[in-house]
Amino acid sequence: MMKLRIHCVFLLSLFIITGCSSKTQKTGSNVNVQSVPETLDMENEGFHFKPMLDSYVPKKKSYNFYLTYKSAHPWWDAVALGIEDAVKQYENNDVFITYDYLAPEKMSAYDQIERIKNAASKKTYDVIGVDVADIAIVTPVINKLIDRGQKVMTFSSSDSGKENGCKRIAYVGNTHNYEDGKLLAECLCEKLKYKGKIAMLVGNHGAPCHEDRAQGAKEIFAKYPDIELVDLQYDEDLEEKAFDFAKEFLQKYPDLNGIICCNMSNSVGAGRAVKEAGKSGQIVITGMDHDKRALEYLRDGVIYALALQDCYAMGFDTITTAVKIADGLLPGTDYPEKTEENTVLFFQKDADWLLRSLYGRID
Repeated sequence: MMKLRIHCVFLLSLFIITGCSSKTQKTGSNVNVQSVPETLDMENEGFHFKPMLDSYVPKKKSYNFYLTYKSAHPWWDAVALGIEDAVKQYENNDVFITYDYLAPEKMSAYDQIERIKNAASKKTYDVIGVDVADIAIVTPVINKLIDRGQKVMTFSSSDSGKENGCKRIAYVGNTHNYEDGKLLAECLCEKLKYKGKIAMLVGNHGAPCHEDRAQGAKEIFAKYPDIELVDLQYDEDLEEKAFDFAKEFLQKYPDLNGIICCNMSNSVGAGRAVKEAGKSGQIVITGMDHDKRALEYLRDGVIYALALQDCYAMGFDTITTAVKIADGLLPGTDYPEKTEENTVLFFQKDADWLLRSLYGRID
C-alpha cells in the first residue's frame, strides 16, 4: 500500500459539511451529491467531527478481512485512513481486526479476480471486499465465491449489484457516480453559458465509476443544443496519458471551451496541459477529487470545480459493515445493502481551506 499522506481532519469534516449544506443537488433519486454553501465557515472547529462505531456488538473478538481495490493510487490512501480508524476503535473495545488492503500498480480486472480467488482459497478471511474493476469480468467470480460459502462485499468507488446479477452481500461507497457526472457536466455547461465545445477524459474501460460518470455527463450535454462533445478518450486513470490526451485536445480543437474529467488522475493531467499551454481560465475544467496538484490548480483558477468524494467514510463504513457480514447478518435493519457516501462540489474560493486541511500548508 502507498504511504498515507492525507490529513484526517478534512475527511472527517465532510460529514459536517454535507450535513450543513443548503445547496443539495437533486440530480437523481436518493442522491447525496452536494455543494458547499457560500456562507459556510470552513475554519469552524465544529468540523472536526469523528465518526464513532454504532451500538452493534460484534459476536467475535477477532476478524480477518481481505480488501482489494483497482490500483495503487493516492485516492485509495484516503479510504485507508477510514479503514484504520475503524480498526482502532474496535481495538479500543477489545475487538481485533487484521486486514490486507492490496492492489496492483495498474488496474486489471484479471489481476483482481486472481487476487480474490487466491484469498478465498486460503480460507482465512471472514470477508473479501472488492472495489470492482470491471463488472462483466469480476461479477462471475464473485458469484462463484459466494456459492462456495465465501462472504463477499464490494466497497469504495465501484459496485456490481443485483441489477448486474451479482450476489455480493452489500456495497459501501459512492452510489451516485452517474449523478456525479451529471453534476460536473451541469456545472461546466452553466459556466460556459450553455454554449461551447467540450472534450472528456474518462479513465478505465469497464470501471463502473468512470463509465457511470461519463454517461451522466453525456446525458447533460445532450440537453443543450449549443453544447458539443467533440472528443472522448480513456486514459487508464494515468496522469501522463491524461496529460497527452489533453494536449491533443488543445491542438486538435483550437476553439475548445472545456474539459470534463471523470477521475482524480485526469483532473491533474488536464490541468497541467491547460496551464502549460497558457490557457488557464480560457478552458473550463471540471473534475474529481483531492489530489494536491488538482487543488492547487483549483486555487489558481486552472480548474473551475472539483467534486470530492468522502473517501474516509467509505473506509470506515467498509469495516463496520464487514464485521456485521462476518457475523452472518444480512442487509436490513442493522446495515443497508448499499451504504451511500457523499460527494461535495468545491470551487476556487474553497481551495485554500482544502489545501490546509488535507496537506497542512499552502505553497
